[in-house]
Amino acid sequence: MADRKLEVEMQYRGENYEKKTGNKLNEDVRACFAAQAEKAGTKASRPEDAESGYNEIFVKTVDFGHQQMIMEKDVPVKMRDGVTLYVNVFRPLKPGKFPVVLSACVYGKDSRNDVFLDMIMNHAGVIKHSDFTAFESPDPGFWVPNDYIVVKAAVRGTSNSEGALHPFSQMEAQDYYELVEWCGRQEWSNGNVGLNGVSYLAMLQWYVAPLSPPHLKAIIPWEGGYDVYREWAFHGGMPDTFFVDLWDASISALNGKEMEFISMKMKEHPFDDEYWREKRANIDQITVPMYVGASWSTQGLHTRGSLEGFKQSRSEYKWVEIHGRKEWEYYYARETLERQKAFFDYFLKGIDNDWMDTPRVRLEVRNKFFDGEFRYENEWPIARTQATPLYLDGKNLSLSFSPLQHEAKVVYEADPASANNATFKIVFDKDTELTGSMKLKLWVSADGSDDMDLFIGIKKYDRRGNEVLFPDWDAIEHGQVATGWLRVSHRELDEEMSTPLQPWHKHQRALKLKEGEIVPVEIEIQPSGTVFKAGESLGVVVQNTDIIQYTPPEYGCRHKDTVNRGKHIIHTGGKYDSHLLAPVIPPKG
Repeated sequence: MADRKLEVEMQYRGENYEKKTGNKLNEDVRACFAAQAEKAGTKASRPEDAESGYNEIFVKTVDFGHQQMIMEKDVPVKMRDGVTLYVNVFRPLKPGKFPVVLSACVYGKDSRNDVFLDMIMNHAGVIKHSDFTAFESPDPGFWVPNDYIVVKAAVRGTSNSEGALHPFSQMEAQDYYELVEWCGRQEWSNGNVGLNGVSYLAMLQWYVAPLSPPHLKAIIPWEGGYDVYREWAFHGGMPDTFFVDLWDASISALNGKEMEFISMKMKEHPFDDEYWREKRANIDQITVPMYVGASWSTQGLHTRGSLEGFKQSRSEYKWVEIHGRKEWEYYYARETLERQKAFFDYFLKGIDNDWMDTPRVRLEVRNKFFDGEFRYENEWPIARTQATPLYLDGKNLSLSFSPLQHEAKVVYEADPASANNATFKIVFDKDTELTGSMKLKLWVSADGSDDMDLFIGIKKYDRRGNEVLFPDWDAIEHGQVATGWLRVSHRELDEEMSTPLQPWHKHQRALKLKEGEIVPVEIEIQPSGTVFKAGESLGVVVQNTDIIQYTPPEYGCRHKDTVNRGKHIIHTGGKYDSHLLAPVIPPKG
């Protein structure tokens, strides 16, 4: 709202000075007071007051004061099959052609990010953006003053767009292709389109980029997976029993239209079959320049897929930034936005700003909560990684750098009614950095069951034995270093995709255990970056239930549809070479 009292006060300051002193203000001070009065008298527009069609609005921005711009609301875009999608367009109020920052999602093009986050999160962090910022979307209040056009699209079957919603589908990818081309052809566009956005908005970028729309010149997929089966619906073959249901129910209520429910499809398709392959983005076909946002702190949602997208793409020009903090707070931070802007300035505006001198990987190595060191690397995974085995000792619940000669076993109750686990620890005698994926190889058997669900946690303990906590799942503050899961009947490996530090499971059939059978399993541990100082400890937790618990309205992945019963037995030592393969990073040089 305009502050008339403040506006008058700013005008009065100059008049009062001249009256009391008899001196006339110099022109610079007079101009400053006039600008302050004008700013105080400017009424910031409200998103709910915008009407369909053309609007001239004043946006109260975080960094640039009140900025006047054009908002075209509910602009129709016709798809190939006659279905109409609707977009909002924010553009500078001046002549010219500008590059386009486009995003599309299921959350409503008129949604407000601040309202969403207040509703669903307690600890999302300090998040600053204009009121016209849609959920997880680029902020018009940042991009338009920097001479970009922001286009926000509602995908098919959401908001006021026509049709039915089919999440993560090739239909959405094709629609996105046509939206990119529409943006590139508009009279206000310079023909260069970039994609930007978080989570679902990032995931859709992985789907459309392989199609190579001619006007698509660069993408910024910020924390988004690409493999719905492995990263979203099933973790290590275990069905998620919370987040997918929550997401389905929320999106259905938000849009009120026909949609495909992923939670129902999970029951029909428990293995990685053709249904899930159709929902897996072809990231190895991407060639467009990319600046990928990733984090250690969305394990079981975005961490794995963000880094796979960077790693597997064929783009000649690609960069990745990996942090260990809170998703939205980091995305909207000014320093993050400035790096995104430099990337788009180079590829969408053609500005020679030395962007190409930027090292390909920027990552944070965490020490403790919101305490980490950022540095640059030239590749991911880091080339100088030393895959180092830490052998589990079931006799004294320790980890050792040397293989063990004596055999031992650890038994815990598998009934999920209460949490039971085995924890193996090692104290480091020198500073040790672990950055990358890890593999946990276990020899296991079950007493009273033909299958096992194994929940894995990698934890850090300080010199006094207290657990060091980290952010995870967007906003929770009691996360661990890294997480892994495996349903033992899903242990079959894809040898072609697997690497020493990252096992890749086929998830195409169930290999049930026979009574008394001892089998080796390799468990993928999500990527992480953490330093353990001399005297600090690493712990490997093997548990019968989810290790991290959530208090509403916190949310995360949960797995209550478990096969666990009877007893779990972990075999170590001798011929049972159970070990954690850790990515030790030596200092540069």
